[in-house]
Formats: sequence, structure tokens, C-alpha cells
Amino acid sequence: MDPVRGTEAPRLLLGPLLRHVDATSATVWVETDRPCDVVLRAGGRSERERTWAVHGHHYALVALTGLEPASEHPYEVLLDDRSVWPEPESRFPPSVIRTIRPDASLRLAFGSCRRCAPDDDRARRAFGVDALAGMAERMAVTAHEEWPDALFLAGDQIYADDPSPELVERLKAAHVDGDRAVRAEVQNFEEYTWLYHESWTPPPVRWLLSTVPSAMILDDHDLRDDWNSSLSWREWATAQDWWRGRVTGAFASYWIYQHLGNLSPDELEQDRMWALVRGTTDDAARTDALDAFAWRSDAEPTSVRWSFYRDFGTPDHRIRLVVVDSRCSRRLGPDERSMVDDDEWQWVLDHARAGNLDHLLIGTTLPFLLPHGIHHLEGWNEAVTSRRTWRPVVARFGEVLRRAVDLEHWAAFRGSFDSMVDLLEDVIRGADPPASVLVLSGDVHCSYTARAELRTDHPATAVHQLTQSPFRNPMETPLRLAYAALDVAPVRLLWHKMARSARVTEVPLRWDVDHGPWFVNGVMTLVISGRDARVDVDGATVRAGRPWLSPTASIPLTTATPSGRAGFADERAAV
Repeated sequence: MDPVRGTEAPRLLLGPLLRHVDATSATVWVETDRPCDVVLRAGGRSERERTWAVHGHHYALVALTGLEPASEHPYEVLLDDRSVWPEPESRFPPSVIRTIRPDASLRLAFGSCRRCAPDDDRARRAFGVDALAGMAERMAVTAHEEWPDALFLAGDQIYADDPSPELVERLKAAHVDGDRAVRAEVQNFEEYTWLYHESWTPPPVRWLLSTVPSAMILDDHDLRDDWNSSLSWREWATAQDWWRGRVTGAFASYWIYQHLGNLSPDELEQDRMWALVRGTTDDAARTDALDAFAWRSDAEPTSVRWSFYRDFGTPDHRIRLVVVDSRCSRRLGPDERSMVDDDEWQWVLDHARAGNLDHLLIGTTLPFLLPHGIHHLEGWNEAVTSRRTWRPVVARFGEVLRRAVDLEHWAAFRGSFDSMVDLLEDVIRGADPPASVLVLSGDVHCSYTARAELRTDHPATAVHQLTQSPFRNPMETPLRLAYAALDVAPVRLLWHKMARSARVTEVPLRWDVDHGPWFVNGVMTLVISGRDARVDVDGATVRAGRPWLSPTASIPLTTATPSGRAGFADERAAV
């Protein structure tokens, strides 16, 4: 109760989430239980924002500017001038804003795929230890200099089609008269909010997201498994009665809970949807406008851009993260597949070829470089689904197989794979090439690193695929065995020959998985200092009864001599 106004005081339902941070500004996102003024205080500065409502939920994104570079400030969140964060009873340190340092260093943690489950023995047996909770617990007792400067969540932040057992019961009760096939799945905006609340309210994760700036991109489970994997999937899904509510709720909630925080204060000021949301005073009109935007985002992918970038370092020593939306703007025709449409890819080219970079980081939910057996299988599969060169019965079989075993990575969109190779070639041939080009991915429920060599000699630039998955959703044993079998030399050679027989051409690129795969929950942290880079791999475990991260490997990325398996066997290089 507010003793002055005699009314219930507003409550903080979710957040604060520390989102975009640069040298002089920071944005903080919150959800509250009612309309109120949100005040953010840090470093002797404060900003006030009024909440805005969508579907009866109340949100604010507060931008604090004028901060000093390389500064660290505990921050406070007030609702109607009443302090609600930090929580006085929390066992975690105060949440802080740490602005970018004016040097050429960066610690970027990343990974993907996090299922919601309690932190107890039963859930740990089913899903393993939560790596994000483990990161929080370790950070709480670690010097701030060792903390990540940013966190990149590379897809499947939520599982709309496979919620937790606790949420399934709630969904079934809400869908008593609905389609039995999807009774246990999320179907509208309100139910998407349940997922985000369940995922981000556990105390360790809530504190982590309040303290480490985060960038996020969606993948299929943020809407439904296999989303946009193939034309046949899309034709089936869009014909379902539940599709409109699902896709509208998915994109509207994604825009609020994930995408807004990817943007800098300057980018927000130029965003038309952000201006509409803040400028509309009628809640119903605002909700209708956002729902229309969400529906159009799927029906007309060129109407919105989910890809984004962030710059770290200094003007003279820039580190750029370019995050590619590799899910929403796909072209799915059997004879014209592409991972992104032409408009989106041009945006990627413009931002990746900016020049004057010490390190270029390309974030894509789906790995660009896979173990070779899987790469060849996906290339063969895409080829045989072509109706121009194969009989309809063969093409239909290929399409069924594509959906059944998730053959939808870059190798299954060969035109886009080749375009990525061309982009890498352009970058390394520049007048002042970066010390590294690193592709950061998740999705595949195992983790590995792969060193690549392009056709053009590039001694000054290291090229690696870094794949970290899952945060919490380990691969089941039968799938692990199948995954391992596909990377056995005779099987690799078989699928290589199958791909060649299907007229899949070679590419001017060689790579080898030199570390991993690891099949445990975990986190990768990219550590950059000047033109040197390494990646630290940590696995989730338990220490003193709580989640923890334990070191698995520390891998130099910019050394001239590769570590791990040496060289490239001919059949592994032919891709």
C-alpha cells in the first residue's frame, strides 16, 4: 500500500533487464503490474519513463545517457518514486551498469537453447544444470573484471511448443475446448508472457540479466519447432486454425521482451514502431497496432528487420557483432531456397564489410560450419528436393526427410552458404583485414569449435565457427549416437559421394572441428584483447548444491598454429 496515495503500490513483475550498453549510455527494461512512472538512477543521473500497455501488460524501456566511459555504477529502479530494485533480501551483489572501456578488449558470453525447469535434483536429471544460473552463481563471487561485458542469447530463449510440465498444466486448463494437438502449446500473446516470466524470474537468472548487458535473436522454438524449415512446413502451419494467434503473439511478445533491447538509444529514436507505441495514449489502439505489426512481420518479412549489430572497443580498435536473423526472412521454394532474403542479406553485407575492424563477430542461431557428415547430408537433401532435376516422388521424400531430422542449417541453403563464403572472402581481402572473423551460433545441442581456411590466403585473419548449445536442454542419447555416427570417416565419405552424385558442387573452403563436440549444458566466453582472441568453454555443474560453471577448455583463436587435430583429410576438405 502506498501510504501517501492510499492505493496499492506498483510492483515489478519482471526485470530489470540491462540491455544495450555503450560508452556513455544504457537501456533498462521492466514489466510492472500496473501503470506507473519508472525511474532509473545510476552514476548521479536519473531518467523517468511512463509505462505503456499492450494486452493488459505494462512495460517501460528506460534509456540513461551521459554516463562516463569505463565507469561502473550500481543502479536503482523506482516505481512511482518507490524503490523496488535492488531487492534488499537478495543474496546477490547489487546490479551494476558498466559502460564500455576505451580499449580493445571484450568478454562476450554466448549460447542458446534453454528449457525452463526447476532447480532441483529431478529437473537436473532430466535437463541438466542451468548454465545461466551457474554463470550467475560464479559471477557473484568473482571479481567484476572477470565478468562478461555482454551476453548474446543465440536463439530458443523460450520453448513455445514444448513448455515446462508446470506450464503445460496451465495451458491445458486454458485450452479445454481447443485443438487437442496443440492444447499443451502456447497459442497467444498472454501465454507467451507466461513463458518469459517463467524463464527470467529464477533469482540467479534475474540477477544475471540485470547486471550483464544482453543481446538476443529468435529461433524456431520461440514460435514452433521447425518454423520456416521448408515450404511444406509453412503450407501446413499457415493452414491451421491456431496459426494467426500463435504468430501474432510470438512476434508481438518478441518485439517487446527481446528485440527492443537490442537497439541503441539512437536506433530507438529512429524506430517507427517504438515511436507509435510511446506516442499512442489509447491502450487498445496500441495493442491493435502492435498485433498488426506482428502479423505483417511474418506475412511480409521485408516490413521489419530483426537483424542488428553492436560495436565494442574503440574507434581505432573496433569489435563488431553482426547478428543475422536466419529464421524469419527465408525463401523456401524448393528451387530458390535462401537463409535470408535479398534485403536482409544486403544489410548484413553493409554492416559486416564496414572495414576498420580488429574482430568481426557474426551471430547466427544456426551454425554455418557443421561436422562434415552432416554438412554433406544437408547438401544432398537440398539437391534432391529440387523439382527441376528430380522426380516428384524423390523430391517429396527429400522434403519429408528435411523436416523429420531438421536439415535446415546453412548447408541446406546452399546459395546462402556460398554467399557467406563470399562475404568471408571479401572481409579477409580488405586493405586492413581483421585479426579474426568468428561465427557464433547455437541450435544443435552440442558445442564445438571449427577452424576454417578460405581459398584466398589469410595469414592475418583467423576464421572460426564457435558453436555453443545448450544452456539447458541436452541432446538425448540416441541423437548423440546418430550425431557421432555421421562424423565417422566412412560415413562422411559416403555422404560426400552422395552429395556429389546429386550434383552438389565443391566450395572454396576447408574446415575441421578441432575441439569438441561436447554434449553438456554450458557457456562459451569469447575473450578479446587487442588483436588476440581466445574462447573459454565452461560446462554447467553443481558446487555446494548450487549451479556452477567449471572450465572445459580454453582455446586460442588467433594463433598461427592450430591446436587439436592437425591438417585436413581430403574427404573432410571436399565440401
